[in-house]
Amino acid sequence: MNDKPTPIGIFDSGFGGLTIFDKIREALPDYDYIYLGDNARTPYGTRSYDAVYRFTREAVMHLFAEGCPLIILACNTASAKALRTIQQRDLPAGHDPSRRVLGVIRPTAEIVGRLTHTGHVGLLGTTGTVASRSYPMEIAKLYPDVTVVGEACPMWVPLVENGEADSPGADYFVQKHIERLFNRDPQIDTVILGCTHYPLLTDKIRRYLPEGVTLFSQGDRVADRLKDYLTRHPEIERRLSRHAEVRFQTTDSPERFADMASLFLRKDVGRAERVALTSDTVTQRRIR
Repeated sequence: MNDKPTPIGIFDSGFGGLTIFDKIREALPDYDYIYLGDNARTPYGTRSYDAVYRFTREAVMHLFAEGCPLIILACNTASAKALRTIQQRDLPAGHDPSRRVLGVIRPTAEIVGRLTHTGHVGLLGTTGTVASRSYPMEIAKLYPDVTVVGEACPMWVPLVENGEADSPGADYFVQKHIERLFNRDPQIDTVILGCTHYPLLTDKIRRYLPEGVTLFSQGDRVADRLKDYLTRHPEIERRLSRHAEVRFQTTDSPERFADMASLFLRKDVGRAERVALTSDTVTQRRIR
């Protein structure tokens, strides 16, 4: 057993990654976790590649410094714009190249081709995720005959983060983007929720989807693939501590984070810590 806690790190630009964390902890309840939300700089969806890479790298380095040997980027934008560079450039150059950073796009791509019967898949995501074309590229590697059409929904994250997911205004924006998606490709029979905030809009999304369309949310799939990954990589699994403990960290108000996280997870999460992220891990500090 590890003397020093070595938790699984889970990172998101804000609160949406909590929907992924919830499923991961449900599937793997014995492990320790640190959830980090960069709430001070959210949303990432409209930011440049350079900004998303820089912010994500700072978060990854922070979680490494906290002892995490394995980090999940529970953020589609970070997975689309930063994961590959971190895996190919930063990890090999680090002091411990055995550490791992995984994303949420590949696990989704692996299964989507098995869900569609028409070979036409829709993607609902942030501006950054859709513009990156990461989903079409990953899906094409596995299912070259599948067509992916993306629809950017820039208002959906602000609606969720401002507590308006159940409002009539949310209906307007949900209906608008779903109609635009199906006007572009009426043959779509499977739709990916390509942002971790969007599960909170599931009821409204289903209301406006055409009958018979499969709606795919990532949480269960990412959790299943992580469980499988740990089985296939015992050298990583052995490094993880198991005390069933969770720490929540945020770059913004701990009080607001705790309140919002309790809504996302449907239970009180207790106290959150505020942390500062910089490009130099030596100067990172926890703010009390």
